[in-house]
Amino acid sequence: MYSCTQCGKCYSDQRFLNRHMNVHSSKYKCTECGNCFRGSTELRLHRRRHSGEKPFECTVCSKRFTTLHELVNHGRVHSGEKPYKCHMCEKEFSQKGNLQTHMRVHTGEKPYKCHVCNKRFRRLSHIQTHQRHAHNNIRLHECPYCGKLFKINRHVKLHVRIHTGAKPYSCRHCSECFTHTSQLKRHLLKSHNEGSWLTCNICQKKYSIRSELQRHMLRHKGIRPYACGECPKCFYTQRELKCHQMVHSDYRQFCCGLCGKDFKYRHGIVAHFNTCSKEAGIY
Repeated sequence: MYSCTQCGKCYSDQRFLNRHMNVHSSKYKCTECGNCFRGSTELRLHRRRHSGEKPFECTVCSKRFTTLHELVNHGRVHSGEKPYKCHMCEKEFSQKGNLQTHMRVHTGEKPYKCHVCNKRFRRLSHIQTHQRHAHNNIRLHECPYCGKLFKINRHVKLHVRIHTGAKPYSCRHCSECFTHTSQLKRHLLKSHNEGSWLTCNICQKKYSIRSELQRHMLRHKGIRPYACGECPKCFYTQRELKCHQMVHSDYRQFCCGLCGKDFKYRHGIVAHFNTCSKEAGIY
């Protein structure tokens, strides 16, 4: 990996880094955001993003774009054209950037490095998600029903279904409805034999969604990507890390409704409540 000393961007080839470094020494600089560009044309196109100018319109859906290149790429959504093909697995893509990102699956290239735990990622979105979940405890999004805080708004929307009982995903074969798409997919596999199981090639354990299989494979590889910020311990899943972090916290989220005693963990209050209710003569 070749890393830019000014902005931290990483490249797999020294030539790409050298070309990128010209950006920092360029005289074509945006006065609004400070970004630099190799030429006046690139700067002019960039300025459209600040002004909101979108001169190119899609003739199918009327969506507008800043550059002709963006319009051409968008047009493939309607045409279904996928001109970029992987020479290793024959998978096709509508955009060149998506093919380049996909090729990292075959080459093993991971240009994005977490500055906290040094773990590397293939996609920028992956490292952003990793840092938000593994290293950032800031929670700004609040559930309107119970006040529970979340790191991203999407998780609030999923959580709210616990309170509303909403089950937006319905099975097309029967009357069953589900809260999450993963539950529907699992149901289709088990009850209607629709779809295909994802099988671990080491222990042959089967999963219905890819993320579950990927988490399972970490255990075979011995990789623990979720690091505790308070001690050297690392964990396979975010759930395990979250449970562990309660060791370092004085926060007790579970309260016994009979005696008012507080507990850190759910299993602690369950065991306590069974004893407490018997002593109170409730059960």
